[in-house]
Amino acid sequence: MTESDLKVTNVDFLKSQNSVQHHTDAYETTSLVVRRGQAFLLQLTLSRALRASDKLALNFSIGERPMKPLGTLMSLNPRSTRDTGGWHITVAKSSGTECLLSVTSAADAPVGKYSLSVKTGSNVYKPENNTIYLLFNPWCETDIVFLSNEAERNEYVLNDTGYIYVGSVYSIHGRPWNFGQFEESILDTCMYLLDKSKLKMSSRRDPVIVSRAMSALVNSNDENGVLLGNWSGKYENGTSPMEWIGSVAILQQYYKTKKPVGFGQCWVFSGVLTTVMRCLGIPARSVSNFNSAHDTDENLRVDVYLNEKGEKLKWMSVDSVWNFHVWNDVWMKRKDLPSGFDGWQAIDSTPQEQSQGIFQCGPCPLKAIRDGEVYLPYDSKFVYAEVNGDKVYWLVKEENGSRKYVKLNVESQSIGANISTKAVGQNRREDITQQYKFPEGSPQERASMQKATSYLQPSGLVPRSGFGAMRTMSMGLDNVDGRAVVQEEVVPKSGVELAITNEKPLYPGEPIEVVVTVKSTAAGSWTVALTGSCQLQSYTGKVDASLGYINETVKLEGKSEVRVPLKIKPDAYMKALAAAEDEEHVHVTAIAEIQGTPEKLTKEAALSFEYPPIQVQVRQQTQDSAGIRVSALLASRAKVPKRQGKCDETGQQFQEAPMSPPMTPMQTGLLGLHQLCCTGAPKSRGLCRKHPALAEGTGSSSGVLNTSFPLLSDARNSEVEQGLHLRLHLQEQAERAPG
Repeated sequence: MTESDLKVTNVDFLKSQNSVQHHTDAYETTSLVVRRGQAFLLQLTLSRALRASDKLALNFSIGERPMKPLGTLMSLNPRSTRDTGGWHITVAKSSGTECLLSVTSAADAPVGKYSLSVKTGSNVYKPENNTIYLLFNPWCETDIVFLSNEAERNEYVLNDTGYIYVGSVYSIHGRPWNFGQFEESILDTCMYLLDKSKLKMSSRRDPVIVSRAMSALVNSNDENGVLLGNWSGKYENGTSPMEWIGSVAILQQYYKTKKPVGFGQCWVFSGVLTTVMRCLGIPARSVSNFNSAHDTDENLRVDVYLNEKGEKLKWMSVDSVWNFHVWNDVWMKRKDLPSGFDGWQAIDSTPQEQSQGIFQCGPCPLKAIRDGEVYLPYDSKFVYAEVNGDKVYWLVKEENGSRKYVKLNVESQSIGANISTKAVGQNRREDITQQYKFPEGSPQERASMQKATSYLQPSGLVPRSGFGAMRTMSMGLDNVDGRAVVQEEVVPKSGVELAITNEKPLYPGEPIEVVVTVKSTAAGSWTVALTGSCQLQSYTGKVDASLGYINETVKLEGKSEVRVPLKIKPDAYMKALAAAEDEEHVHVTAIAEIQGTPEKLTKEAALSFEYPPIQVQVRQQTQDSAGIRVSALLASRAKVPKRQGKCDETGQQFQEAPMSPPMTPMQTGLLGLHQLCCTGAPKSRGLCRKHPALAEGTGSSSGVLNTSFPLLSDARNSEVEQGLHLRLHLQEQAERAPG
């Protein structure tokens, strides 16, 4: 080597400049993060001025064995016109020993971690931090994840907080969620998941394949992925799904331990998958479907079995209807499909059913779901049934030691309601049902169902329980010829209708008052045998307690109605409600048999408990050596009974006192304050002697507390009025903002 040999002495990645242009300035990393198909600048410092005869090449490599033929090693020469797989490099400016280069990656380059080295003649220079993260690019028109609307890009790629909607069809509320895709180590976690997926580097070009792989890896069922699902109500060896308020702590723990994190349910899986997708640059949103069907064998229907009391026989059915289910939509072109199926695609990381041998779901085009094109990949039959399946009700009778199955009726309009996501740029719910399905009962919707049914394997309308499926069931069944048929909802000729309502809001600790209304809309005289049940259920339909029954004969004359009340005392449900770790609903089922006719009706309703809201007013904020302290006023209409409990000064030893009644919303908020300011999020519901106001149970009998506490950005609090931590965080940001 001579003094005249060209050498590189430094590479400036111009991180601050590039990251703003690439919308990656929020990532907490010291490395450069850029998006594919878009130019970025590198400043080279050379040992001397660059000459025309000098050989200069930038080598970008990805994977364990980078090779040029595989497109995993790109050698870019600014003076060469040779094709380099869609990558380009030019000299933007050269002055003395400084050389400014403009590099543009291919718009279909594999995403991941690239290494940079610079070769000048026989000299190779590797920067100390030579990692460059390359992501999908919704701002690039030639990238298949391109999203043209700027407001939508800001929401579905850059927004790191939002809401996930839960509850029941008539009682929807948003859970604030910290997606946190830019937080420390989240990007590295996503890179780790890409490596763990074992995808070929060529497959990392395609968001269809990447999103499908991530839907599998966010659950732990097959490859020890991120989250361990748990619907048992027992979470002693992990964190209750209700306690999570964001994805960051989950992904950071997973990256640190490389072991699945306990525990998740559908909204947690969806929240984490949104984080992963947005972090990788794929536009994504969490989507909530109410009255969501879980069809286990893709026949587009859910069988519901009832006993003669009107109770659901969950042990008989492999299908179910969840009060809500949350999955994801991701935005991309589908070059693997016929034209017309670009745009939003449904994916789901909640482990429900296997697809191609593992627990993964999607991507499935929303247009295919709406139009009934259920032959298209991936998992279109399963998603179609979730939003547009039919419910078939069966009455199971015991006669002479054997079971008789009587088809009650078909409900074709109840599955898939109020499909929801967070609105673009606003903290409100947006109803996107029409993106998934035509209006219920419309000619287009029935035509969609007819088309979808035409792609099914022959089955016929017979019960599919573990018992009924083992032999041909003919008792009380319609004649079938083996063909899959669309189940039509029959309108009763009698004009008799059922309705279920609650007389007043359901507050824990107060009686549950439900009314079943039997109504006749036509002339005539009808005698109706009415049976019904009231059960305490989780959102997935798991029965936790049977609360009460109806068994009456109702007579209707002409156009009239009869209201049949059902009142449940608090003692009948409070113990089961207090023991439940999950969100519970009151589920009412009614069966009406119109005597003298073959007509039978069923009606179901899921009623949600209501809690007086907690109002949070940030009064003062200070900062000292101990960190940020916030003084807040919490107010609630709920009265707060005195509670006992204690923890040590670090909050580690946390003891639970007997709960009767269960925690009020105010106590939940108070516990949230404790968990925000004490280390080691406690697993129980006691209160803390470290904070006298909490140990005493209240600041006043009216439910008002004035207290202060440190604000910890990484604290894990329980359901805690999930918005508490988020609101305080946003308040902090607002007060720090200039002006």
